[in-house]
Amino acid sequence: MLIRPEHPEEFATIRDLVEVAFRTAPHADGDEHEYVDRLRAGPAYLPELALVLEDNGVLLGHIMLTRLAVVGASGHYPVLLLSPLCVRLDRRNQGLASRLILEALFRARAVGHDAVLLVGNPNFYQRFGFRRSTYFGISNVSGFAEENVMACELVPGALCGVRGTVSFPS
Repeated sequence: MLIRPEHPEEFATIRDLVEVAFRTAPHADGDEHEYVDRLRAGPAYLPELALVLEDNGVLLGHIMLTRLAVVGASGHYPVLLLSPLCVRLDRRNQGLASRLILEALFRARAVGHDAVLLVGNPNFYQRFGFRRSTYFGISNVSGFAEENVMACELVPGALCGVRGTVSFPS
């Protein structure tokens, strides 16, 4: 198995992968595949941090980290957004999502990013070092439940003193 950046010629396959994977997700909007397209088309897109997991040429999973900012009294603090993450239905519960997350966080840290935010299930994401964003003084103005908005420092202390709000892309 190989984790690597996505390629433009795979965008349609990735779109299908995301659409099918989120059909059975307990908390899905139904347009996650379009959300990926919108992220790619915007200035927040980081091609080196949009990753696929493939096995013998078959795409099994996808993860994206894009630019985001915490806005506070002292200005904008750059962070990354982890969204979306998906794995093919027939390959779930085999640790593939964990592999994608760990690799994405490793690569983000390696290219100089300090912190990542997400909206997700705390029971799943805590094992990767994510905590409620309010622990770091970061609230969200997007209407998500506080317990599901989480942050992870890629560099210890990176969010120390960062106070503000974050607005997630729609």
